[in-house]
Amino acid sequence: MSKTSVLAHLASEYPQLYLNPDTDTQEAYRRVVLRGETPQTKSLAHYRGDRADRDEIADTPAGCVRVVTLGNRQDFELALRSLMAAKDGPLTPIPASQGAAMLTLFNWPRIHAHLARFPEEERAAEFKRFTAVRENYVDMLVLLSRGPYSHVDAATMGETEEEWLGHSDAIRRFHELTHVICRRQYPGDVAPIRDELVADAVGLVAAYGRFDPETEKRFLGIRDGRYTGGRLGNYTDIPEALVGAVCAALERIRATTEKQEGTEPFSLIPALMKEADIGETKTQTRRNTP
Repeated sequence: MSKTSVLAHLASEYPQLYLNPDTDTQEAYRRVVLRGETPQTKSLAHYRGDRADRDEIADTPAGCVRVVTLGNRQDFELALRSLMAAKDGPLTPIPASQGAAMLTLFNWPRIHAHLARFPEEERAAEFKRFTAVRENYVDMLVLLSRGPYSHVDAATMGETEEEWLGHSDAIRRFHELTHVICRRQYPGDVAPIRDELVADAVGLVAAYGRFDPETEKRFLGIRDGRYTGGRLGNYTDIPEALVGAVCAALERIRATTEKQEGTEPFSLIPALMKEADIGETKTQTRRNTP
């Protein structure tokens, strides 16, 4: 695809991307996202575009999902802020350790295209009928960036830049698709830290063929049994207090993946959900998609 075609195609379905989160207000985003209004200017000048941008459909055990990869980190942050701006506000920062997101999005152009097939006097009733079925207008989108996974550099991993970038791409992709599978197959079962451990484990097995607890600790920001700053702090306000439980879960995950060596990564999910359970409570954790 050309330098801008992925972003242009994405914006044609989610026009809030035409807005600039650095200059447009949350109210402007709400008009587009919640009311289906068309942005006054359809410009993508705030994006750079990258030859690594990709738009594809991934097949998973829980069905197909759209996966968009943006090669430029600034583009990823701008796009993610725009896609979340109606709810969270356009100035909400994206942590450097976050390189992916699983999003549910209103597709207003699809609604408008459907209503255009009906006479004007029938559109209000048809709007209610069409939007009564969530699948008609709500999409699931996985948005990925390219770069070192969890903001861990290649030297720390003992790899070349090219090797680590390739492994990061695989971990990130399988991590986020694991979230999709879990939300579709276990819709009411959400435990933020457990879910992150499971998704990282699937990603590491996909990338390396095995799960290494020490690598996962680097991602989470755990060193010598202490929290030193990293992704674990994205999901809880008390990361230090949960280090012991997390490290114990990592050892259980290691044992499980070794027993099931050679198993297709996504097939590990049911067993990993049990082994990664740290007994977290709502007061301990918060949802923050990586």
